[in-house]
Amino acid sequence: MPRPLQLVIAARVLRRLRRSRSDAAGQASAPRGPSHLPALSLAATLAATGALHLAKPGPYDRLIPKALGKPRPWTIGSGVAELVCAASLVHPATRRVGSLATAGLVVTVFPGNITAALKARRSRIRSGAERPGTREIVAWARLPFQLPLLAWALAAGRSVGKRR
Repeated sequence: MPRPLQLVIAARVLRRLRRSRSDAAGQASAPRGPSHLPALSLAATLAATGALHLAKPGPYDRLIPKALGKPRPWTIGSGVAELVCAASLVHPATRRVGSLATAGLVVTVFPGNITAALKARRSRIRSGAERPGTREIVAWARLPFQLPLLAWALAAGRSVGKRR
């Protein structure tokens, strides 16, 4: 056996010995479960944005593609969906379903984010401005964050742990 592998094996054996000694002495360490932080932080984020959709729907109305008709029902519906996803992420019993629902929501609203970026660009071109304004920069900057947001939603579902 190569020496580095021997060191790894020795370190594992020593850890097990220490653990068994502490268990025998009545100092058993609590089993470490998965972190609930991804789920709870995503739930807080979704709750905040869902509440904003309901309290100030105007900015979100502009994100709805014209092909979907009147934007307000879509804005209110997406705000309610965010609140439902947030609530489902809080409790471990509903977290897996909430995680998948949140991932679906992220994918579903992506066309609205693309619409916002394209509208901002067209508006700038029509106005004759050479450089993009804040609204256009923010709209385009949001697009790459959809993948990490999707990964965050899926990671939240993994924080449930294994069933026994």
